[in-house]
Amino acid sequence: MREIFKEIFNRDAAAEASAPGRVNLIGDHTDYAGGFCLPMPLALETRVAMAPAPAFRAHSLDLDETAPFDPAAPARGDWTDYIAGPLAVLRQAGFAVPPVEVLVSSDVPQGAGVSSSAALEVATLRAALDLSGAKLPDMEVARLAQSAENVYCGVQCGILDQMASAVGRPGQALLLDCRSNGTRLVPVPPEFHFAIVHCGEARRLVDGEYNERRRSVEEAARLLGMVSLRDAGPDDLAGISDVRLLKRARHVVSENTRVTAAVAALERRDLRGFGMLMVESHRSLAENFEVSTPVLDRLVDDALEAGAYGARLTGAGFGGCIVALLPAGREVWWKKVSAAHPKAWLVQA
Repeated sequence: MREIFKEIFNRDAAAEASAPGRVNLIGDHTDYAGGFCLPMPLALETRVAMAPAPAFRAHSLDLDETAPFDPAAPARGDWTDYIAGPLAVLRQAGFAVPPVEVLVSSDVPQGAGVSSSAALEVATLRAALDLSGAKLPDMEVARLAQSAENVYCGVQCGILDQMASAVGRPGQALLLDCRSNGTRLVPVPPEFHFAIVHCGEARRLVDGEYNERRRSVEEAARLLGMVSLRDAGPDDLAGISDVRLLKRARHVVSENTRVTAAVAALERRDLRGFGMLMVESHRSLAENFEVSTPVLDRLVDDALEAGAYGARLTGAGFGGCIVALLPAGREVWWKKVSAAHPKAWLVQA
């Protein structure tokens, strides 16, 4: 990165940092309801190099593009927002952020539901903090990254993606309590083999769709007289008469239960129990939360037919990836799945 940085910007990089993408094993659309989720960092990561400069500029090696940006200006609606946003929130937090040039390289696929944006946000924050000689706990880095996405980029995400990228550790799942931001690392037994498969259909996540789901969850909690659906149980849902809000609430309440059950299954090395919970999660995301697509549904069904213990969409939905829990013989499994889905591709196994 340092050699390439000098070639592009004609100066030496003064700081470098990286952050991984993530797969969410179970617990989607629960984070902004103060619920539970169970992500795990990927081996894929985003790398950032940075140095003070006369003006703000960024270069993406993956896009082969250089672009100016300004943390003091409104979001532009492109990839530079995920650099400008973190620098803007650092300034608001009282850190000195001079104009910088930034080099970005990433093998985290964009728009796939594996948190490419969170990885860039966290890596940018880490590099900027290193440049200023400051240190922050990983949890605070995650909080600032979430703030950048909420306030600057306008996506009202919870803190799942940023926590998984900043706090997660390789080979371990991260049980995250999104109300307290409490975390617990849960070792993944060696017989648990997860594959992340892109369905071949670009994620159609429009910020408005995501934000609408969040508003629905918050409205359902308000109707129940609760701060969040984290406080709701199945019996409470009888208080919601609106069919759409009832479905959204039913997913959140049942998904929180599935996350805690999945952690127990992981700790007792129960492959089939964990897989069953993944399937239940996908059905709820498809039928109650309505964030799946026909292509994702078929990919999940065919992953199970090919021998997976469980499979589900991962991330916000609307396209992108599934995660599957596999038995031994992954090569045979993938051969069957890819034959039925020639546009699908293996993100990581």
